[in-house]
Amino acid sequence: MTITDLRRADVAALVDHTLLKPEATRADAEATIAEAAELGVYAVCLSPSMLPIDTGAQKSCVVVGFPSGKHHSLVKAAEARLAVDSGADEIDMVIDVGAAVEQRFDEVFADVLTVREAVGDETVLKVIVESAALLDLADEDTLAEVCAHAARAGASFVKTSTGFHPAGGASVRAVEIMRAAVPRRVGVKASGGIRDARFAAELIAAGATRLGLSGSRAVLEGFAE
Repeated sequence: MTITDLRRADVAALVDHTLLKPEATRADAEATIAEAAELGVYAVCLSPSMLPIDTGAQKSCVVVGFPSGKHHSLVKAAEARLAVDSGADEIDMVIDVGAAVEQRFDEVFADVLTVREAVGDETVLKVIVESAALLDLADEDTLAEVCAHAARAGASFVKTSTGFHPAGGASVRAVEIMRAAVPRRVGVKASGGIRDARFAAELIAAGATRLGLSGSRAVLEGFAE
């Protein structure tokens, strides 16, 4: 799949338009929501402190345990439940990456399950695994096992990255591994470092079914109408 195989509106329908900078203001969030509506993207991804906020026709996505994932599972669960009660449609939670590196997969499973049980079955739950860090500090099998355990615990998506880890963001290889590791019912969200249409198209071809973008306009402008 190449850029020429994809149309702008089809790619926009896969995009979580993202604003997660620590210094972001409510005015910034409102501007992001307005831009999301203009671009016709699927969702707006914000920090939980921005809630409650009206995202209009776009779904509301909120991060949990962000960005380190080192929060206690019960804290993540409470944060996720509060976000849903405040209007979030989707939750993007960060796992304990250290537990994954040490192959403590049961702990990853329990972490995800605790959040899933807190938000119920109807909420879309995306599980951020920091794929670049796992590939750097562990190996491909570890990344695959983490994703498989997340799926069994109730993940709706497995997601590559927070975009804040020094190891980096999404890669084509990570998406390929993640896609192969989870059932078809589970999506793969690629995020972190996606700045142009060509890379976005490569990630979609590799199996990404959602894209997390902070520079959505620049990426979408690379696709034909």
